[in-house]
Amino acid sequence: MKTIDNIPTSKIQRASKLVQTGAKVGVNYLKYYGSKLVNGEDEAKEQLNKDNAKDIYNGLKQLKGSALKVAQMLSMEKGILPQAYVEQFSLSQFSVPPLSAPLVKKTFKKYFGKNPDELFDTFNLNAVSGASIGQVHVAKKDGKKYAVKIQYPGVAESISTDLALVKPIAIKMFNIRGKDSDKYFKEVENKLIEETNYVLEVAQSQAIVDACKHIPNLKFPNYYKDLSSDRIITMDWMDGIHLSEFTKENTNQKVANKLGQALWDFYMYQMHVLRKVHADPHPGNFMISKDNQLIVLDFGCMKEVPEEFYVPYFELAKKEVISDPKLFEQKLFELEILREDDSKEELAFFKEMFYEMLSLFTEPFNTEEFDFSDETFFGKITELGTKYAKNTELRNMNGNRGSKHFIYINRTFFGLYNLMHDLKATNIIINNFTKY
Repeated sequence: MKTIDNIPTSKIQRASKLVQTGAKVGVNYLKYYGSKLVNGEDEAKEQLNKDNAKDIYNGLKQLKGSALKVAQMLSMEKGILPQAYVEQFSLSQFSVPPLSAPLVKKTFKKYFGKNPDELFDTFNLNAVSGASIGQVHVAKKDGKKYAVKIQYPGVAESISTDLALVKPIAIKMFNIRGKDSDKYFKEVENKLIEETNYVLEVAQSQAIVDACKHIPNLKFPNYYKDLSSDRIITMDWMDGIHLSEFTKENTNQKVANKLGQALWDFYMYQMHVLRKVHADPHPGNFMISKDNQLIVLDFGCMKEVPEEFYVPYFELAKKEVISDPKLFEQKLFELEILREDDSKEELAFFKEMFYEMLSLFTEPFNTEEFDFSDETFFGKITELGTKYAKNTELRNMNGNRGSKHFIYINRTFFGLYNLMHDLKATNIIINNFTKY
């Protein structure tokens, strides 16, 4: 894979790269209009999606950082985005052009005052994997094998710039209005800034390892503070294959169920006991070991679940609350889904919309066991997502609603559901975490 020697870091450089990408998308649309006349609407639209997805991803992967993180998050939206975008953006989970060897050495020199071969007995300057914020190298010291994650230069400094570029698009896409809409962008910005703080990540990672290592069928790397810095993390090297590779090959239902139960228990234990959760559940952060244990990686994005959000959020998962109109409306107000300044039409619309969504999405929480391989259940989720994505009435209403905590908690659950479905896990005991 071709390496890169520099990353655009200034506002002008990054904006210029997005403008170039936009120009390519414009050319794709011109080709689409011509192709539609010759090849028909469906074939032309499919090619347009492929071309746009490729060009947008190629632009974002050169920017890296929060711009590429957006692609990573979008790759989980299987029910909303066309398949071409999901496939292309999924590459951001673990397949991104790495930094060149000179740039790797320069980063080590800046943060340790030493070259990597002065800290380790051996250090491979060629990265073994790369994602949105950093890339991973293999190193050895005193006979032990390590994974060393290096953050891309300029990523932390460009977060505010990237979000400023994305904000007008997001406001238009989600029809966000009102002076308090900044709380959503601030939540995302704060989380992205936290993800670039590798000192914090080492502390969070080791805390989660210590708190969850007793849960069966889970494995975690240990983290090494003395070999880590603001922009470099050293952890145990973990042998295994990415979850997405495993799910393509696995035919053993018993193993799928074991891994699915471990994954579900891990998230439920964090959510209900620790009240702080790994909020980046995409396939690139999970591996399967040779002895079929689930390996969990990357605790840069952790979301605390405050009591005032946790209580009404999980009360809305109860059938008796959803079916009680008065209680249901009360919880929607507590979670800022309904607003005091809503019109009668908005109140009626959002009550009906969330009743439909929650009745479906909370099904697993209202059974003792759940089958996450159920294509009917996931088909309904996709249909519902498509229905409201195309709803013209929704586009005309104020999209500025819901607690800021929804952004990462909902992302966590959507990601978890997708992973459970990818594993095709069945007979998952929902409250199994209470044993631990």
